[in-house]
Amino acid sequence: MRLDKFLKVSRIIKRRTVAKDFAEHERVLVNGRVAKPSTEIKKGDRITIQVGNRTTVYEVLDIKDNVAASEAKNLYRVID
Repeated sequence: MRLDKFLKVSRIIKRRTVAKDFAEHERVLVNGRVAKPSTEIKKGDRITIQVGNRTTVYEVLDIKDNVAASEAKNLYRVID
């Protein structure tokens, strides 16, 4: 699944266009590398997102195309 779509489906970032902008401005890393919005995400990947001075690291636990809001947190785990 594409990075921008995963961020939206998992509700880490609320809108896909915002997720795309984050990636285009090099504020998203996948496994320590700068990621484009089209970067393929798979289970076990670590996604690092920088928002202002705060950096958060997520581990991908599952990938689904469509989930309910209550189940979205099951797709990832916050590491840092």
